[in-house]
Amino acid sequence: MDACAALAETADRLATAGHSSRRFLVELGSVAGGVRTGPLWFIDAGLGGRNVFHGRGFRRHLDDGTDGQARHFAGLVAVSARLGAPLTRWLSVHAGRDAPDSADGRLTESAITFTSGIRTGALEQGSAAEWIRRELCASCG
Repeated sequence: MDACAALAETADRLATAGHSSRRFLVELGSVAGGVRTGPLWFIDAGLGGRNVFHGRGFRRHLDDGTDGQARHFAGLVAVSARLGAPLTRWLSVHAGRDAPDSADGRLTESAITFTSGIRTGALEQGSAAEWIRRELCASCG
């Protein structure tokens, strides 16, 4: 299983836990991105999280040639769930140096879109894994 598929499977598993939308997103960031759930989460996020899933599997326009795209996506989901879209986007560009038109910049936008969908209810937790497969994973598109 590649890293993108593992990310989707994790979202699928977390969706069955009955978490609030915020908790679901924070847990996804922890389990798939190595960003703790507690008050020191910002340290992990600032250090870029941790690669939990090794490998790739992301669509070409989201693939920066490293094994860290699952971590990148999940970590930014955790940040966006806590800080909101504008600040997450600003931090990604100015602190993370992820140009908006780069693979990492596009993955950041995907994470923000995903987070917003879950938070507003436009994307149900039960559909999160399918969204990840459809929007992020190379094997599905």
